[in-house]
Amino acid sequence: MLIEFSVANFKSFKTRQTLNMSKMKGDEFEEENTFKIKAHNDFELLRSSVIYGANASGKSNFLNAIEEMRRIVIGSAAKAQRGDLLPVSSFRLDPALLDSPSEFEVVFIVDKVRYQYGFTATKEKIIDEWLIAYPKGRPQKWILRSWVEEEKKYEWDIGPNLFGEKQLWMKSTRENALFLSTAVNLNSQQLQPVFDWFKTTLRTAPVGGWGTGYSASLCENEEKKKVLEFLKAADLGIEDIEVESEPFDPSKLPEDLPKSIKEQLSKDMKDASVLDIKTKRKDSAGNYVFFDLEEESNGTRRVFDFAGPWLDSLKHGYVIFIDELHDSLHPKLVKFLVSLFNNKVTNPHNAQLVFTTHETSILSQKFFRRDQVWFCDKNENNESEVYSLTEFSPRKGKENIELSYLSGRYGAVPFTKNFNFFD
Repeated sequence: MLIEFSVANFKSFKTRQTLNMSKMKGDEFEEENTFKIKAHNDFELLRSSVIYGANASGKSNFLNAIEEMRRIVIGSAAKAQRGDLLPVSSFRLDPALLDSPSEFEVVFIVDKVRYQYGFTATKEKIIDEWLIAYPKGRPQKWILRSWVEEEKKYEWDIGPNLFGEKQLWMKSTRENALFLSTAVNLNSQQLQPVFDWFKTTLRTAPVGGWGTGYSASLCENEEKKKVLEFLKAADLGIEDIEVESEPFDPSKLPEDLPKSIKEQLSKDMKDASVLDIKTKRKDSAGNYVFFDLEEESNGTRRVFDFAGPWLDSLKHGYVIFIDELHDSLHPKLVKFLVSLFNNKVTNPHNAQLVFTTHETSILSQKFFRRDQVWFCDKNENNESEVYSLTEFSPRKGKENIELSYLSGRYGAVPFTKNFNFFD
């Protein structure tokens, strides 16, 4: 379970910004939108959080930050090679920070143990790395690694509570790799749950969403029934889904596609299979008619894309970060998707959802707690900042949060200017 995520000196974020999934004061929607978990101490966390902000405010950069953190954890030891650059980008509007490291930190709970893990990195190397564990409620330092520029080497402080081949792991850790990832790659069982949280529990949607493959794969096994129930609950009028795999056929590529691209695709897809996905609907006479998924509307295809990740996350208690949840969706469908997380019946394993959107109608429907609503805005120096609705102390049940947001009371909205093309 996610407690908080912080980032600094990354893309449009200069100073440290934190999204906190801890429940604040107030009993509004306490039963539906929050849950309790014991990790030696008791923690009360949110099932979902929404981030609002104008275009170019930094919302996507914030989600991209945790995506890049995940990518570095998973791939820095197993996939990257010596000399490969790390996917970080510092705040470019302050010359003093151009060569400074980006910072990422996450606090989360796995198997009733709280962890605080983070690192700083430039494109060339990891500068600092730290892991603090709380297996008995008190902090235990497991990893502390710092680059000493004058000596061109790392200072290490691996705590006594971390067991295993620590010397081997330190010697095997490249400058552009994490000690966590390297140790797990070399069979550290104690660090495996931390690594697995990033690899398995944390899910970030790629640009444009997950695509159809995730949901289609569920339709090829016993989970198909759940996918159909999901689509019917969304009121899409789909009676059934059929998925077939067929060998890639180069002759079906568009005729106007350049020859060189056709040849490359034919080479890359030589032994690959292509999914043929069809929806089944009833006509006016009650007969079934099949449609290619590509013939369906953008909204229908997007809901189908969500089916797999949503069902999988709710089943296993994953943490999902997704950008622009509202894209091509009716406001009621956005509410439907979020409500599956904000419900202990449909979300018995306490999965969590963090998403950005421009869909504001859900703010006026008594749907979120105030601590679930966040904003992202740029200050006068073009630095992105993340802050909570609770900072404004809106009157519980009396203030129209949607209207207040759109009127600019909380910031994070565009302020357009008059423009006359013909002057």
